[in-house]
Amino acid sequence: MSTTRSRREFLTTSAAGLALTTATAASRPAHAATNGTSRDPGPIATWITAGDKRFAPGDTLKWEAAGAPSADAVHLDPSKTFQEVLGFGASFTDAACYMVNQLAAPARARLLHELFHPSEMGLSVCRTCIGSSDYATKLYSYDDGEADPELTRFSIDHDRQYILPILREARRENPDLFLLASPWSPPGWMKANNSMLGGSMRKKYLPVYAKYFLRFLQDYAAEGVPVQAVTPQNEVDTDQDGRMPACLWGQEYEIEFVRDHLGPLLEQTKTPTQIWILDHNYNLWGRVVSMLDDAKVRQYVSGVAWHGYVGKAEMMGRVLAAHPEVGMYWTEGGPDYTNADYLTDWTKWGTAFARILQNGCRSVTAWNLALDEKGRPNIGPFPCGGVVTIHSETKEIVRSGQYWALAHYSRAIRRGARRFDSRSAAADLHHVAVRNPDGRTAVLLSNAGPTRTVELRLDNRAARVPLPEKAVATLTF
Repeated sequence: MSTTRSRREFLTTSAAGLALTTATAASRPAHAATNGTSRDPGPIATWITAGDKRFAPGDTLKWEAAGAPSADAVHLDPSKTFQEVLGFGASFTDAACYMVNQLAAPARARLLHELFHPSEMGLSVCRTCIGSSDYATKLYSYDDGEADPELTRFSIDHDRQYILPILREARRENPDLFLLASPWSPPGWMKANNSMLGGSMRKKYLPVYAKYFLRFLQDYAAEGVPVQAVTPQNEVDTDQDGRMPACLWGQEYEIEFVRDHLGPLLEQTKTPTQIWILDHNYNLWGRVVSMLDDAKVRQYVSGVAWHGYVGKAEMMGRVLAAHPEVGMYWTEGGPDYTNADYLTDWTKWGTAFARILQNGCRSVTAWNLALDEKGRPNIGPFPCGGVVTIHSETKEIVRSGQYWALAHYSRAIRRGARRFDSRSAAADLHHVAVRNPDGRTAVLLSNAGPTRTVELRLDNRAARVPLPEKAVATLTF
């Protein structure tokens, strides 16, 4: 029996071509105002993933006069609005970019068009790494070797091989691509153990590390890849047992780094990059509230980055209650390629995305965009799978269950959409409703229960929505 543990299990123990095309969109009727009125919102277009269907167009549904609500009813109230959505995406790790780069140019162009072009999947909020993560071809920082406080050796040459070219190509497909960058470890010489594997930061190097960030941002911008946000550290509360690039950051260190070094430096240099803190699990919500209670930290922080390996999405609400002005962003989570349902777990991810959005997040960014059939390249201990798998020999592209869940969300919910209230008494039915900037409404349903007919209710109207078991559905009107 294998003793390999999943990323979720490890962190729990260590945490002390199918599209909403332009032609189709143009054929849909304009959305009618519905707040408390009886105006007909128009026919409901549907797409379904279930069984052997993958984001397949379904029957057009009609509204009828509402009677008594069913037990599976989803009640919509557009008058109660919440966060504005930034978008959806995945992570351009070194490993992901390496695999995409292995494709022949025509295949690579087709894949990136499918993933990023607004007429296709339209992924728009992605993450990249400041140096090596555990998913990389090798362990590296931008200043390896002996102590170099003047950063005389600083170089992003490694990234020029395939990371920056893939990022530029993705941005050509989607000029509105928003990039978050996170380090898994500072250069080893900045740490107490002199290694990128595990360990903790040396306080005396905090000012130098801020300059390291600035050099990264400046050099990436010079390469035509501006970065819109950074986090000080990926997963601040674990050293991963020294088995991969990682770094423990005490709360006081993260506060000092943001408040006294990185924030002021970005401000002084007029660098238009946001700072998001934490970049770790829901259960660390108390740390976040405490940090944001520091007015000087709050001066420089615009967001909180969350992972979903430990804790519950509802914990983000405690931060929003204390600091509603700060954006919530979900920045990492993905499947294991060893799971039997790796290709079919779209309901699991559709449910997760619904809970994430229902609890205030403005974006959802999955883990590796692409890996090979054995979760490689990988210098760490986890068996993660990509959003897509690119076979190491045949270059065949296989789309995961998470891919299909992302397809439903990213194709239907566009930047600037405003989430509004949706409610249901059915515990195994998860839902999100938004009003898009073009005025159209999108409702996402994830059915974790048996085959059923769900009633969608809006004002004094209702529509019957047939859902197979283990289904994700998109409804637009």
